[in-house]
Amino acid sequence: MKTSSEIPSLQADPAVLEKLLTTRMPFGKYKNCLLIDLPEPYVVWFARQGFPAGELGELMSIVHEVKVNGLEPLFAPLRARAINGPEKKGK
Repeated sequence: MKTSSEIPSLQADPAVLEKLLTTRMPFGKYKNCLLIDLPEPYVVWFARQGFPAGELGELMSIVHEVKVNGLEPLFAPLRARAINGPEKKGK
């Protein structure tokens, strides 16, 4: 299992946030579900068993941290932007 120092920093790479909102689970019971929408018990199970290798595992480890720390509401504005497009300024 990766330590917190090995998990990509959200501050260093905001593109990671976008990946959490656009990447879908490629296999299993929740195939095609957005990673950020995976149920917490499912993500916790992976945390105990071990995350998949590569980028998927890194993203899932971030999802785990988001969910167990109650940070999902922080994604609401990002979801809205992803659905509606960027906010237009001044007219």
